[in-house]
Amino acid sequence: QVQLVESGGGLVQAGGSLRLSCAASRRTYSSYAMGWFRQAPGKEREFVAAITWSGGSTIYADSVKGRFTISRDNAKNTVYLQMNSLKPEDTAVYYCADSKGYGGNYVRTDAYDYWGQGTQVTVSS
Repeated sequence: QVQLVESGGGLVQAGGSLRLSCAASRRTYSSYAMGWFRQAPGKEREFVAAITWSGGSTIYADSVKGRFTISRDNAKNTVYLQMNSLKPEDTAVYYCADSKGYGGNYVRTDAYDYWGQGTQVTVSS
């Protein structure tokens, strides 16, 4: 069973930055893409960003474009989310997810097969 471990969350003031990491291990299949989602209290889980392992194509939610950057290190099986100019509305638990599906709609939660346990990001005003 694949294991996805997120790290890098924490408390930061508005305007600050954080970098999240998601390391995948025990993977026995070919992964095509990884994504980041977030869920604030009382809200549904929402798409943040995704990246394909081959070619490194990226997509972002409109709410984070220009502020967040997703990247990957194929050798380390690790995906990163650099978050700059953070706002209080970015406060949420951030989850990484792994997709076995080629060409899926990676903005949807059902495109992903495995999920990490989440890491809390809190942005104070």
